[in-house]
Amino acid sequence: MLESFTWFKQSAYRWQGGGLTLYIDPWEVTTEDPADLIVLTHAHFDHYSKPDLERLTTSKTVVVAPRDIAAELTGNVIAVAPGQSLEAAGVHLETVPAYNVVEERLEAHPKANGWVGYLLSLGGHTYYHAGDTDHLPELEGITTEVAFLPIGGTYTMDHQQAADLALAMRPGLAVPMHYGFVVGTTGDAERFAEAAAPVEVRTLTPVHPFEL
Repeated sequence: MLESFTWFKQSAYRWQGGGLTLYIDPWEVTTEDPADLIVLTHAHFDHYSKPDLERLTTSKTVVVAPRDIAAELTGNVIAVAPGQSLEAAGVHLETVPAYNVVEERLEAHPKANGWVGYLLSLGGHTYYHAGDTDHLPELEGITTEVAFLPIGGTYTMDHQQAADLALAMRPGLAVPMHYGFVVGTTGDAERFAEAAAPVEVRTLTPVHPFEL
């Protein structure tokens, strides 16, 4: 279920299938494939990269983004908030909350910002991309085949907190992200896999070499 994904770095992915090219939080994308659909989780530089958007967007590209980002963009832009269900470029999406509750990082991703994660229906499968978030009770009820979860700590869940969420959600497969570049090390992925057992964990190899 991961064969159609390319992981560039951090939380940046491309999915291709059925004539569709989708990017999630594109940052330092190394390919030239124009986007049919781009979904953005929040406004930090490693998730909302204006140079990448300009390079990947055509007149046909649909961009789905939280309201603060959408207000800055032109073209075929759909503004979203947590708790919505919609269709964009033929893809069914649901938006879910993404924010911090841990005291030392409350200012990084405030709930009031209305930033999001996404539940995506792609190629007959369901994928959850958490964006930047802590372990929230409202996320535990998400039903998905694959869950992409941040594990790097500092600004998001660390490996243990992400594992606890995976155990509560029970996806068919959990994939760690948001580590090895700005924060978090490759060792965190190994610790996440151990802590999340018996949930199956699969790690992807990023296009860009790990930095940490």
